[in-house]
Amino acid sequence: MTKKILPFLIPLLACAPLAQANVDLVAVGKVDGGYQDLSPRTATALENGVAGNILGGVGSGLAYAGGNTFIALPDRGPNAVAYNPVLDDTTSYINRFHTFNLALAVNPSYDALAVGSMPYILSPQLTATTLLSNGQPLTYALNGAPALNTTSKYYYTGRSDNFNPTRKSTNPFNARLDPEAVRVAKDGKSVFISDEYGPYIYQFNRTSGRLMKTFKLPNRFAVANPRSYESGPDGEIAANTSGRTANKGMEGLAITPDGTTLVGIMQANLLQDTKKYLRIVTIDIASGTMHEYAYKLTDGSGASDIVAINDHEFLVDERDGKGLGDGSAAVVKKLYKIDLAGATDVSGVATIDATTPLVTKSASPFLDVVAELVANGISATEIPAKIEGIAFGPDLVVNGVTKHTLFIANDNDFLPSVGGVANPNQFFVFTFEDADLPNLTPQTVAPFALDKNDRG
Repeated sequence: MTKKILPFLIPLLACAPLAQANVDLVAVGKVDGGYQDLSPRTATALENGVAGNILGGVGSGLAYAGGNTFIALPDRGPNAVAYNPVLDDTTSYINRFHTFNLALAVNPSYDALAVGSMPYILSPQLTATTLLSNGQPLTYALNGAPALNTTSKYYYTGRSDNFNPTRKSTNPFNARLDPEAVRVAKDGKSVFISDEYGPYIYQFNRTSGRLMKTFKLPNRFAVANPRSYESGPDGEIAANTSGRTANKGMEGLAITPDGTTLVGIMQANLLQDTKKYLRIVTIDIASGTMHEYAYKLTDGSGASDIVAINDHEFLVDERDGKGLGDGSAAVVKKLYKIDLAGATDVSGVATIDATTPLVTKSASPFLDVVAELVANGISATEIPAKIEGIAFGPDLVVNGVTKHTLFIANDNDFLPSVGGVANPNQFFVFTFEDADLPNLTPQTVAPFALDKNDRG
């Protein structure tokens, strides 16, 4: 694959009528799905022929890192090209996160009366790529260890067979990793990443990409019989009756503004729980103490992310799988406000269902992403199927009024195009005011600089 030149381009411009809760779309930036990232060491073709450093899936997770800096997280890598069903077509893609500059610029050509015109321009710039590794040996399948491994650095990969089949899925020394959400520590020096395979939550050094700490979830989240493939009579789904649903583990992750607590949400119900009833897990970072709460989906097929409004209120991203990338029209991409204050801890509840006390949840969404994008002239067939990463960003002053920003990103499944239609990584930027989220306490992150763009 030919290396493309950065910075990236393609701002999309549109106008912003009032939406629910007065949330306005003000900018959209796109990153061509054919670009490669800033780790040329990993550019060798993967098992399915895709370049090992294709810049894809960056909206699986999105985190604010202060200023105009964001961390964007790809998931387990390119597996949309069929080549080996026993591995669910996963590859030896080395897991990583990217540092982006997502600065907004005033659009001098903005026309408030023209659908398709927006007040701001967003041109995403990739500034660093950081590979994820462990200083201790990890479990790899035959021929599953990356060539970049050394005696002191063992890289995580998306290959589904890189695990110990004699241990439960939450074995912390499995080399397989399916990252789905990311948040930055308050001191700016590390990132927390949630994983679907275990599920786990990991803490990685932001400079070196090396594992610092593992937050192992309770055994009720693990599957006892992990497999490298989901379906079939002996696949992981058929082989287990409890634990996380295959490929629908710890999907969303928040960090409270004071930097003390992680809040994760499962994409789907545990196998022993009733469908649509999901578990939220809070983790005290210092002590590791965990609590669980019950959440019910409203109209999405799963939860994709969670972001902290303050120490007890959060926005949860519910979505379906429809839209660009799926060859259909997007229907459900909604953010709901929830409150954990006074919620019932369900850690000791074997099965959560209709009788389980739920967290407080808004009856209507804080933001209906599909409705807002369609109102701005974006067809439902052009709205990404996988709206997965959400993060509050820096404030803007618009006509003398301070506005808060909300950045939303998509996972394009590492597919530059689908059915001949371009399928880029996209960043949607919305603004809102204090009255819309009156208790918002933005996260502050200490300044942090990287000295080179290919790290780990």
